[in-house]
Amino acid sequence: MHLLSGEYDCKLDPKGRLVLPAKVKANLPEQSGNQLVLVRGFEPCLVLYPRSAWQVIHEKVMALDEFNEEYRQFQRNFFRGMTEVEFDNIGRFGLPGSMRRYAGIEKEAIVVGMGNRCEIWDPTRYDEFLIKDQQSFSKLAQKFLTTDTPPAGGLAA
Repeated sequence: MHLLSGEYDCKLDPKGRLVLPAKVKANLPEQSGNQLVLVRGFEPCLVLYPRSAWQVIHEKVMALDEFNEEYRQFQRNFFRGMTEVEFDNIGRFGLPGSMRRYAGIEKEAIVVGMGNRCEIWDPTRYDEFLIKDQQSFSKLAQKFLTTDTPPAGGLAA
């Protein structure tokens, strides 16, 4: 299992390309090669998946019943704006303009490893979504990490 982790300050070049941090690039699964999938996050950020991790999610979403209106609405919104990106020999890949606008990313970004994926944030927005109170963070850790039964749909091994 490849673990994408860490927090990296990055700059976009004038063409809207981001250099993938070397430590992130080194931890991408080999079978993904230089192909990644970029989607809008549920929060105002972008989410970058190695191809192999994206395939697992893609199959789950595609397995939903297309005759169910709620499922179709979810699929439509989930896949909207999804794009495949490839990084070049120095690790750069383009962030499409519509994606940058969605996430509010202009010249700087923060790349955050999230295990099987990376989030790409505008630095100011990222700070707004972090837990500032360490006691609250500690309570969440206790809630999610000290029980034998993980919450539905979460913390699966």
